[in-house]
Amino acid sequence: MIAKQPASLPPPPGEAQYGAQFPEFEEESGGGAGFTIMQLWEMVRAHLVLSIGALAVLLLVAYVVISRLPKSYDATAALIVNIDNTDPLAGRNYSAGQSGTFFPTQVELIYNNTMLLPVVERLKLQENRTFTSGYKGDQKTLTDIVLANLRNTLNVRPGSGSQLLYISAQARDPVLAAKIANAVAEEYLNQSRARINAPASERAQRYTVQLQELKEKLDAATVKVTDFREKYGLADLKDTPTGDSEGNALADLQSKLLEQQNSLRQLEARVGTTGTEGATSDGQEVIATRGKLATLESELVEARTTLGPKHPRILQLQSEIEATRATLQTSASQALSRARELRNNIQNEYVRERERLLTRRVVQDQGAKLLLELQLAKDNYAAALRGLDQVQFASAGDYKDVTLVSRAEPPVKASRPNKTKLFLAAFVASFGLALGVPFAFELLFNRRIRCRDDLERSFRTVVLAQFDKMDPAPAA
Repeated sequence: MIAKQPASLPPPPGEAQYGAQFPEFEEESGGGAGFTIMQLWEMVRAHLVLSIGALAVLLLVAYVVISRLPKSYDATAALIVNIDNTDPLAGRNYSAGQSGTFFPTQVELIYNNTMLLPVVERLKLQENRTFTSGYKGDQKTLTDIVLANLRNTLNVRPGSGSQLLYISAQARDPVLAAKIANAVAEEYLNQSRARINAPASERAQRYTVQLQELKEKLDAATVKVTDFREKYGLADLKDTPTGDSEGNALADLQSKLLEQQNSLRQLEARVGTTGTEGATSDGQEVIATRGKLATLESELVEARTTLGPKHPRILQLQSEIEATRATLQTSASQALSRARELRNNIQNEYVRERERLLTRRVVQDQGAKLLLELQLAKDNYAAALRGLDQVQFASAGDYKDVTLVSRAEPPVKASRPNKTKLFLAAFVASFGLALGVPFAFELLFNRRIRCRDDLERSFRTVVLAQFDKMDPAPAA
């Protein structure tokens, strides 16, 4: 069969010329990248028998394995949860914003160990091999493993747009699956009812003790107020003012202190660094001494204009000036000392008066605090007495917000595994392996030339004709 006809045949041998060229090879569309359909088909056909055999073996193994997979049964119990229970005695009043978190909370609660431990003890699952797989250690390890396996067998889901709650259990035994689902549902009912009723009952039992404690606190607060009044001689703690005279005396002392401090600052500013300036209230002697100093300084200035620095008159004036300044500095120091002493006396008297007044106010504050404690004790005791009847009535009721709709029944048909889907998946995987493994072996380890495209695309050799398999020639 002619696979590809060249543009022209080569010339006869006699007419061949050196340098004659064969027709150039024209590549097929798509270049030489990848494989053609003919190449792929030849490679598959070369290993077709092996692929069919591998597919048959893989399907047989998959059938045997899938047919021996253990069956699993699901049993479901249904409950209805009244999240809109507004019974004030039960203490339940859910707002619309909390409804979105109620069912997820209940689902997590059912998966909690507090809910599952009683189920394990009730059904004795620690003696079931299905739930003790992986046990290696002590009793706590066994309990953790059983709880983990039990949690894996459960599927808790809320109803779609309803108040139903479904509890499903999965097990190899349909009866055991129904027992687990019913046990979890019953335990959830019991604990839910206990959470509603137990607080009211416990509160009623403790109410008598609380009333007694409140009464004791009221009596103790009354005794404290009485003792405090006797100790400090205050008949009425509520209306005991500090007193205008005490407040006015403290204000006067503060005013005197500020006035004396201002006077001292003014005196210190006038004295300055020389210490020769004084207050306007200085005596006549100090004023005369200051005038004498001014006269001596003016005479010294006039004498320096005509006399030298070592002249006896200059030296005498300088000596008199220094003596006069020393006298003025002594007088200024004494004035400052008297002013500071007066300031300190007023300040000490102000501090003593303030401390006495603060102490009295602390006593008054303590009395007011005792009165407040007494009033709070009275209010708490009265409120407890008013709520006693309501608590006692609430503790006598039996409230519930979860009701069992249907118990779980042992299922007749297994829910897992879906052998049809598993076998279809196994068929697809086996088919891929049966074709893919020989094909990969051909490409990676044992590449052969099986058709004209292998020569043309790999070796760029023009194929003029392709023949089918030929019979061997007969012996002569």
